Amino acid sequence: MVEEQDLIDSIDEIKELEELQNKKEPVVQALDDVGIELKHTITDYVMSDYEAITTLSKNLNINATEARKQLVSFPNEYVVDGENIPDLVKKMRKARRQLKGENRIRMAKAIDTIIDGYSDHISKCIESIYWLSPYKEPLLKMRFNEKDLMKLNKMGDVKSRRKVVDSLCKFWEHDLKKTDMVYGKDYSTLEKTCRLAKKDFRAEIKNISDQSLAKSKKERTVSFIDSEIRKSPGIGVRELHERLPTILHKSTTTNMISKMIKKLDVAVVDGGYYSMPSEIKKNIWAYTAAFIDSDGYITMDRNHNPRVGLIATGDRGRAFMEEMHKSIGYGKLHLNQKSPQNTRPVQRLNFYSQGDVTELLTKCLPHFRLKKGNAELLLELIRMKKSYKKQEWYKPRCDEIFKLMKWENHKDHVGFDWLKEGIYLDNIQKYKDNCKMSAMDSMEQVGTVLKEKRQPSNFYAKYMRETREAMNNTNMPDEMELQVLEFLEQGKKAIKIEAEGNVSFMSPSFIKERIEEILRRFGISERQRFENKNAML
Repeated sequence: MVEEQDLIDSIDEIKELEELQNKKEPVVQALDDVGIELKHTITDYVMSDYEAITTLSKNLNINATEARKQLVSFPNEYVVDGENIPDLVKKMRKARRQLKGENRIRMAKAIDTIIDGYSDHISKCIESIYWLSPYKEPLLKMRFNEKDLMKLNKMGDVKSRRKVVDSLCKFWEHDLKKTDMVYGKDYSTLEKTCRLAKKDFRAEIKNISDQSLAKSKKERTVSFIDSEIRKSPGIGVRELHERLPTILHKSTTTNMISKMIKKLDVAVVDGGYYSMPSEIKKNIWAYTAAFIDSDGYITMDRNHNPRVGLIATGDRGRAFMEEMHKSIGYGKLHLNQKSPQNTRPVQRLNFYSQGDVTELLTKCLPHFRLKKGNAELLLELIRMKKSYKKQEWYKPRCDEIFKLMKWENHKDHVGFDWLKEGIYLDNIQKYKDNCKMSAMDSMEQVGTVLKEKRQPSNFYAKYMRETREAMNNTNMPDEMELQVLEFLEQGKKAIKIEAEGNVSFMSPSFIKERIEEILRRFGISERQRFENKNAML
C-alpha cells in the first residue's frame, strides 16, 4: 500500500505538474503564431505525413526536418515518480479507504487534482495529433486511453486515418441528431448507429499492433535505468549494469550507462544516483515554493532579522539540496549536520541576507500555498528596514510583524501558549490591517514628485532648444510646426510655474507625449521624425 504521508506530501507538486511539463505546442498553434492560416490546409482532408510536411515546409519557408518537428509534438507519458496515472489513482483510492476525517478529505482532493491534470494531459495529446485534433469533440465520447492515443499518433497509413475519421464523423452526426429528441424508434436507430461507429473506431485501434509502440534497445535501457534509480535511491552505475536484463546487459557498458544518466533528471552523491523532479530545472521557483511549503520555513529572529530555509535528511536530501542550491544560484548550504534525535544527517539550504531573501520570496510568492502570509510579512519587514527606520511607526510595526509571524507559524498548533509570546488573539486582525506596504508606496510616490520638482529649469530649456533644432533640420508641414511650437510655449510656462514653487507643472514627458501625438496624427513614422541625431524626440 502506498504510504499515506508520501501521497499527501506530493499534492502540491502534482497540481502544477502539467503546467511545468516542457512540451511543444500543437502545429496549428505554431502556425497561428507566425500569422499563417494553414489550419484548414492540413485539416480539410486527411493527408499523409509527407503531404503535411511538404505543405508546412512550403508555406512556412522551412526545411522538411523543421516541418517534421512541428508535426511530431506528442507529449511525454504522464507519470508521477515512475507511476502511470491510472495505476496511481487506484493505489490512492485503496489508501483512502484506510483514512478518516481530514486526511481522507485531503486524499480525495489529491485524487481529484491528479484526475484533472490527467484530463488536461489527454486533451493536449489529442491536440498534438494534427489530423485528429479537429475531431476532438466526438473523440472524447469514445472509449480510449493514453496508449490508444499513442497508437493513433503512430498511425501513418492514410486509409486507416480516414477510417478513424469516418467513424468519428458518423458518430458525431448521429449523436447531434439525438439532441433534444424524445426516446422512440428514431432515437433507438440513431443510438444503434452511434454504437456501431464506436465499434468501428475501436476496431481500427486494435488493428494497430503494440509493436508499433515498441522502443529501441537504447530507449528500453534508459527507461529501465530511470525506473531503477527511482526504486533504489543511491544506486551506483555498476549495480545498474548488473540489474539490466540479459539482452540489454550484453549490449551496454558502465561508461554508456553514465552517459545515458546525464540526460535524466538525476543527481549524484558519493557515486550514488538519486532521481530529481524535472520541475527543479523547468520551474525552480514553483518547485522551491512547494518545497518551502512542505519542508521549509519562513520566519524572523527576535532581532527582526529575516530567515528562510529548506530542510531535508539523508543522502537523498543532500542530493536535493545540492541540486536546488545549484539551480537557485545563492544561499548557504549546510550538509550532514547532526540531527537532534541523532538519526539521519540533516541537510539545510539557508538564506540570511536581505537581498537573497527578497529575491527568493519575490520569485516564489505567486507559487506559495501555505506560507504566502509569512513571505508577505518578511517582504514588508525588509522594505521597512531598508528605507524607513527613521519613521515613528517603524519599531511598533516590527513588533507587530514578529507577532504575526508567530501566529502564521503556530496557528495550527493546538495548545500553543500565545500569552507567553505576548500575543492576544483579538489583536491579530488589527495587526494585519496595519500593514505598511501601501503607506510606503504613497511615501515613495511623493518622493518621486519632489525629485521631479527639483529638476532644474535648464532641463526644459535644453529640451525645447534641441526640439527647435530638430524642427529646423526637418521638412515639417506648417500646421504641424504650429502645433509643436504651441506646446513649446507651454514648456516656457512650465519653467515659470516651477520657478514660483508650484508642483502642478507639466513634465517634459507630458510635453514630449503631446508632440509625438501630433507627429503620429500627421502620419510621420518613427524613422521620419527628425534627422538630427542630437534631437530628443
